[in-house]
Amino acid sequence: MIIRVLGTGCPKCKKTYENVKKAVEELGIDAEIIKVENIDEISEWVMLTPGVVFDDVVVFEGKIPTVEDVKRGLKEYLEG
Repeated sequence: MIIRVLGTGCPKCKKTYENVKKAVEELGIDAEIIKVENIDEISEWVMLTPGVVFDDVVVFEGKIPTVEDVKRGLKEYLEG
C-alpha cells in the first residue's frame, strides 16, 4: 500500500504526516508513506492541503485528520 501525504511543508501538513505515520504504526500496516511537496503533483490530487491518498483514492482533503481518523479510514479502505 502506498499512502501519499500531500502538502507544501506547512505545520498542518507536517502534523498530518505525523498522524498518518502513527496510525500506520499502531495498526501494524505494511505501507510506504510518501510526502508529496511538489505543488504541480499535489494539484493533480487535491485542491486543498493537507491531503491524504491511499493508493489512488483521496481520503482526506483540506483538514488535519487525527490519528483516529486515519486509523478509521485505513480500516474502511482495507475492508473495502
